[in-house]
Amino acid sequence: MKKRTLGTSHLEVSALGLGCMGMSHAYGPASDKQEMIALIRSAAERGITLFDTAESYGPYVNEELVGEALAPYRGQVVIATKFGWHFGPNRERLSLSSKPEHIRHVVEGSLKRLRVETIDLYFQHRVDPEVPIEDVAGTVKELIKAGKVKHFGLSEASAQTIRRAHAVQPLTAVQSEYSLWTRDPEAEVLPTCEERGIGFVAFSPLGSGFLTGKIATTTTFDPSDIRNTYPRFTPEARAANQALVDLLGRIASQKQTTPAQIALAWLLAQKPWIIPIPGTRKLSRLEENMGAADVELTADDIGEIERAASKITVQGARLPERMLNMTGR
Repeated sequence: MKKRTLGTSHLEVSALGLGCMGMSHAYGPASDKQEMIALIRSAAERGITLFDTAESYGPYVNEELVGEALAPYRGQVVIATKFGWHFGPNRERLSLSSKPEHIRHVVEGSLKRLRVETIDLYFQHRVDPEVPIEDVAGTVKELIKAGKVKHFGLSEASAQTIRRAHAVQPLTAVQSEYSLWTRDPEAEVLPTCEERGIGFVAFSPLGSGFLTGKIATTTTFDPSDIRNTYPRFTPEARAANQALVDLLGRIASQKQTTPAQIALAWLLAQKPWIIPIPGTRKLSRLEENMGAADVELTADDIGEIERAASKITVQGARLPERMLNMTGR
């Protein structure tokens, strides 16, 4: 697997990471733990070195899964996790919380669940409007000095917030949704990252599965699958957005590859410091996604994709309104 560096931080990771959330959270019932441990270890054996999780995935169970799976690979992989939520007695997610005392408390739980002495990359999951970002960055700076964290990141933050945080504690990475059908970061966030030497981690690079071409207008999801709440996944929106999948299919046919690989290769071609983290529960999909790192898109290929994509208007918001309101702060 080819390597990339997250900005000017010197944190080198595989060109593609593995998003682990869906193994136990959000996309229907959790998969068998032992099967997912085997999948994560298969990824590590095949050269994936960036693994993404969060305390809120489950909550807690995804960190436990990743911690157990990667225990034999300590020092060989980079584990990214996230803080920023307050949970109730039944593990229900109650509210955002990035107060300094809360961060200092929850980092201990993540360290224990991940079975590590230091968290490689620690993201604020969502910007907390009640806590100045300078206080958050300052607290993580303390954790870095204490040896509990190595690198600091922000998730779904605005360019202004990124600059303010970076001035207190340099950011290694910013994480946001980015793909051919979610291009919001291009306006301000990516230029800010480039200007400040910050890497970018692209989550949902396959549009929560839609860009693979495996989801039709008639596809149904488990009642607990979060995509049931996404406006972009209504049958009407899926029908309208099929044009983007058809575009990927045409390019894939020309390159003798798959739509998913074209979608990921397009992301990799945008900037050398962008790392997509597609998630999966299947070894076959893992191997397919990893193959994207070897797909070479020429300038003509990129131009063809851009021209065709510019004529397609994606229908439906990427998230429900309540979740969108937590982004871009």
